[in-house]
Amino acid sequence: MKDKVIIITGATSGIGKALVYECASRGARLIISARNNEKLLEISEDILRTGIKVLPVKADVSVEDDCRELVRKTVEEFGTIDVLINNAGISMRALFEEVELGVLRSLMNTNFWGTVYCSKFALPYLLKSKGSLVGISSIAGYKGLPGRTGYSSSKFAMQGLLEVIRIENRKKGLHVLIAAPGFTASNIRNVALSKDGSQQGETPLDESKLMPAETVARKIADAIGKRKRTLILTTQGKITVLVNKFLPSFMDKMVYNHMAKEPDSPFK
Repeated sequence: MKDKVIIITGATSGIGKALVYECASRGARLIISARNNEKLLEISEDILRTGIKVLPVKADVSVEDDCRELVRKTVEEFGTIDVLINNAGISMRALFEEVELGVLRSLMNTNFWGTVYCSKFALPYLLKSKGSLVGISSIAGYKGLPGRTGYSSSKFAMQGLLEVIRIENRKKGLHVLIAAPGFTASNIRNVALSKDGSQQGETPLDESKLMPAETVARKIADAIGKRKRTLILTTQGKITVLVNKFLPSFMDKMVYNHMAKEPDSPFK
């Protein structure tokens, strides 16, 4: 990754923030993006002290013009794009029966359309550099998770989008990685949306038992370097994806029982 120009969205927390520091440690030149400008500047100043070039760009990936401007500023500053990591995302926790439709739109706008916009505008430069297009998906993109209708839907859609882009450009040297972390210690569940769109405020999981975001970031960076097609993380995640291929009805039951054990689960 040394001297590679890498865009990371959702860069101020969780996996995105961990990716910033992981890529910086490998000598990359970084463009970090998020909605919180104050946190962006804090991280940028920290990275700059290590001698790594970094450009903070405030952007909401659900806004098409913000994504266009993110790519424009990147090319203006560095002249190229080697890697785009579509990491920005939000989650939710509510039954489909009860959730307001606006919550589902919010998730699709950020998780799916944000990936569409950023990938669309960055693609000409990634094709020129024969670079890497990366989507941070989830095990929820392989198996629908009850209580996470919008989240699973957006991740399934993201994976379909990236698979098509990979196939369309298979003779052009473009690398496409779909990375699917399992449950990761991050704040995505704290800010997950409830049925009315308000923030959940606390995680239903014991974060201390989950894979650290730094470990996830290291494995994603390794997968980019090896130009892998897919990356499925955690033992639980790998088992879920494998068993679901052959015993989907059994996995429906297992997923239901597992999610129903969460504190204050919306279903039992």
